[in-house]
Parts: sequence; C-alpha cells; structure tokens
Amino acid sequence: MLFQRLFLGVWLIAGLVMMYLALDYQAPFSYEPVGPRAYPMLMLGLMSAGLAYLLVKPTPIDHAHDEQPMDAPTARKVVSCVLLLLAYALLFEPFGFVPSSIVAGFLFARLYGGRWLPSLVTSIVMSICLYILFDRILDVPLPLGILDGLEI
Repeated sequence: MLFQRLFLGVWLIAGLVMMYLALDYQAPFSYEPVGPRAYPMLMLGLMSAGLAYLLVKPTPIDHAHDEQPMDAPTARKVVSCVLLLLAYALLFEPFGFVPSSIVAGFLFARLYGGRWLPSLVTSIVMSICLYILFDRILDVPLPLGILDGLEI
C-alpha cells in the first residue's frame, strides 16, 4: 500500500505542476470560444481530484493478494491498450473523430470482455454523441476524415 500511495503522490504533484503551467498557456489564435487552456485545465483538475481522493481514502483491510502479480494475459492487455491508443492517435485525423472513435471504443470494449452487439452499439452512440457535444455545442472543431462529405 505504501508504494501505491507514493506512486499516487508523485502523480498528484505532477498533475498539480502541469495544471500550474497550464494557467499561463496562451495560444496566438483559438478556434474554441472557451479558449485553449480550458480542456487541459479540466482534465488535469479532474485527474488531480481523483488522485487526491485515492491518496487519502481509508486504507482497505490488508489481504495477502492485494497486489496481483503481472501475469501474461494482463501484460498482453496492457500492451494491447497502448498499441490501440497509439493507433487511435495516428488515425484520428485521417479517418476522423467518429470512425476512429467507433473502432477504438469497440476494440476496447471487446478487449475487456464486452459482448459484440452491445460493444458496437455503445461505441457508435458514444462517438456520435461526443462529436455532437464537442463540435456543435462546445464549438470545438473535430476532424470528420472519411465522413467529410456528410457535414451539413
């Protein structure tokens, strides 16, 4: 438990430092009405709040198997997650937000045991709703990629 708390403390300090550095961020131009620093500040604030909670929450009863050893299936899942996130980042602009988010969401759901149809439906609905939220409501432009001809 000590190593977990040390790890959380280091990440909390890093998050707070990044949040402090993001306070002075000014872009020479901005497409978003809320400004370029709102998104990193929101993400870093949520991350820091979660880390602070995990750092001070009551310690659970100590069991012998609290710390699971890293076995081969878990290592494969971690490597798969990293590769999937890398592919998502690389394909985000060429394919667009909606198609790349559908594929990534579906593959993540399947990787963690989701059934085929609910995984597909959930990733489609989430991708479209997030696109509408960011592009239409928050005026944060997202790439359409291969769906570029569908824009109204």
